[in-house]
Amino acid sequence: MRHLFIINPRAGKRDSTEKLLDQIETLRREKDVVCEIVLTRRCGDAETAARRAAASGEAYRIYACGGDGTLNEVANGAIGAPNVELTVVPVGTGNDFIKNYGEDSARFLDLNQLWDAPGHELDVIDCNGRVALTIACVGVDARVAADVHKYNRYPAVGGSRAYLASVAVHFFKKLAERFTVSYNGQTTIGEYTLICVCNGRYYGGGFMPVADARMDDGMLETLVVRRVSHGAFLRLLPAYAAGDAWKYPDIVHRVRAPEVRIQARQPFPVVLDGEVLMTAGVRIGLSPHKLRFFAPEGASCNRTARLRLAERKGKGQSMSKIHKENSKNLG
Repeated sequence: MRHLFIINPRAGKRDSTEKLLDQIETLRREKDVVCEIVLTRRCGDAETAARRAAASGEAYRIYACGGDGTLNEVANGAIGAPNVELTVVPVGTGNDFIKNYGEDSARFLDLNQLWDAPGHELDVIDCNGRVALTIACVGVDARVAADVHKYNRYPAVGGSRAYLASVAVHFFKKLAERFTVSYNGQTTIGEYTLICVCNGRYYGGGFMPVADARMDDGMLETLVVRRVSHGAFLRLLPAYAAGDAWKYPDIVHRVRAPEVRIQARQPFPVVLDGEVLMTAGVRIGLSPHKLRFFAPEGASCNRTARLRLAERKGKGQSMSKIHKENSKNLG
């Protein structure tokens, strides 16, 4: 078994490279494992390194040392390869993927808990041949996420604050776009504020559109938000961020569908785990491939989903009723 550490020196507010190299050397010496290191220099390097390991045919464990963008690249390079398992060492800014593991998130920073950790399979979103692990979004949310990098460069802004800064800027622009949307055998044309397809629960520095989305149940949960006024958007945003958008069934519809197709007259951004794809038409659905992911003993990708479900049940709310109310069509 070979261990490949793909390190993004630009991830996060501080360069964690030296600390990671020290951990890797200690692991190599104490556990007598074969360690390879790649330091990325530009966009695409992480995917190239992961693809090379996958093509070798040797058994590899790949560690994506960075943020959500680094993990997304590594996943795109390794997906479908039976000889590769991967994990993340979350030293990025937002680290939204790892939030799905709740209180176990910090354990991913300890290589001693990772090198021989058990593996499990995760569902993966496929979007025009590219993959996402947590969320794919279209609409104002995608435009906001596509511009977050503009604000992350400022020392006082990062993570959720950079996301909120982008939200504030786009709030004063037109919120809705005209899309043709198809799912579950029906097609509608209209103006929509956002469409968010969820495998996991977090993005945008901690926003949580669907609080009970589970990453290994073979399902995708989609929120479709109709055109709303700026005032309604302000009222919706806190609930959307907290996983409570279902409280607004008049403007927010929750859909469970194997795929969603979206088209427009002009190219629009689709954001996949923070990575931006420009297209005039997109198919978002479950990938035929599972992601082979390893995590510290006892860690669960659904840790926060279970907590959220328990919280709702504690309030006496029926999940079946919520699903029924929010699975209406778009018409």
